Amino acid sequence: MRGRTRSVAVPVLGIIGPGRAGVGLALALAAKGFDVRLHGRSKKPVPKPLALTVGPETEPPAWIAQAGVVILAVRDDAITPLAAILARSGAVRAEQVVLHLSGSQGQEAHAPLVGSRAALGSFHPLQTISEPERAAERLKGAWVAVEGMPRAVQTAEGLAQDLGMRPFRLPANAKAIYHAGAVFASNYFVVVEAVAQRLLRHAGLSDADAWHALRPLVEGTLENLEQQQPIAALTGPVTRGDETTVRRHLDALTADDAMLYRVLGRAALELAQKRGMDAATAARVAAALATDLPPVLRPGVKT
Repeated sequence: MRGRTRSVAVPVLGIIGPGRAGVGLALALAAKGFDVRLHGRSKKPVPKPLALTVGPETEPPAWIAQAGVVILAVRDDAITPLAAILARSGAVRAEQVVLHLSGSQGQEAHAPLVGSRAALGSFHPLQTISEPERAAERLKGAWVAVEGMPRAVQTAEGLAQDLGMRPFRLPANAKAIYHAGAVFASNYFVVVEAVAQRLLRHAGLSDADAWHALRPLVEGTLENLEQQQPIAALTGPVTRGDETTVRRHLDALTADDAMLYRVLGRAALELAQKRGMDAATAARVAAALATDLPPVLRPGVKT
């Protein structure tokens, strides 16, 4: 793009893996003027202006020699095998940067490519991409974890800035716990909403009505979280010290749902105590949450 100063200057940026993350990132980068190449194992439609090259998984893309940056947008357990294929082919050169998109793995996933002397690292957007066409707007303003060799980190930070993202650095040994936090914030949030929908269905609502009923509550909760941190936004019977309601809930739930309720309830109780709940109230709530647990799991019970 003429007249535009880019923080990362690359002739071609290649992405291997045309899933939602790969296609979304490709679209977002193409919109910023990058010459993006996308590669997969089989033919599939991709949105314009992207074009997909196709080849067997045992061979690198034909364009790889032209790429200053190569992004491996494949599932976590496929990163190292793909790196091994690239290493055996001798396709990756020392001047190139190779990044992957895994949230839980660091540069060690590129281990077969160490001998290439390329800069190896990771680039994990802290955002969901369910609709690739909306990736550019979803990524703008999102945080992104970057990790790896110095030149890889510098390149990843530049890409983040080009996309309007906020990069932050993580050591490789922190990736797993960081990604677990992201899973709680996004994936398990969806799971909890699905559980809530199911419980309202058991109360007599249809699936559609249950979700329509819950949405204003969910949106209100998210609005609270936009204004304050979780510890201040938490409401509900545990925070109020209402152990009678907690016991009624547990009596109404199936064993599996009660187990989930107890685990989340103990986490809520910890927040309530940090917020100033007195010890006596906390003990009563803890006892209510421990009802029907095996003795070894009950608070204060020694074996």
